[in-house]
Amino acid sequence: MARVVLATHNPHKVEEFQAIVAAVRPDLEVVGYDGPEPVEDGVTFAANALIKARAAAAHTGLPALADDSGVAVDVLGGSPGVFSAYWAGHRKDAGANLELLLDQLSDVADPHRTAQFVSVIALVHPDGHEDTVEGRWPGRLATAPRGDGGFGYDPIFVPEGQTPGEERTVGQWSAEEKNAHSHRARAFRHLVPLLRKL
Repeated sequence: MARVVLATHNPHKVEEFQAIVAAVRPDLEVVGYDGPEPVEDGVTFAANALIKARAAAAHTGLPALADDSGVAVDVLGGSPGVFSAYWAGHRKDAGANLELLLDQLSDVADPHRTAQFVSVIALVHPDGHEDTVEGRWPGRLATAPRGDGGFGYDPIFVPEGQTPGEERTVGQWSAEEKNAHSHRARAFRHLVPLLRKL
């Protein structure tokens, strides 16, 4: 079985990527990265994804995928953006990040709570060839967390396109629903032709 390393120490992301990849390349195994974490000092999702993928490809000698993603809130000028994982400080505390964001938006009316999940996936080959693809998932932010599925900001993100009055946060979606519609899934669709060449 061919292997590609996913440049993350987050087991949730490895599972999510494996499920998405399996639909297209069942012969391709996504393995987690066990090397040192590089300093993500890029100021864009693409820059940080490339930093991570380059480090994983160099460490393992395998083709490497890396995702840099976050939530971009329109009324906050696109923030937290690349700082989504550290919005409440360097502890990378998902609960604290979510709480802080909700607090910052506490006086913002529903029509102005528009946001999007953004994902940039980088694919770096050991020979140095690099590609990036991007996916965006528009929606808005709920005023309180709902559901215990997913991770990160999922419990407050309400994707657009749902039936009014029956809208759910991603935290209330099944893993299958999320994997079919998410920002990563949207980015991944652009990655498919590149994965077929691996």
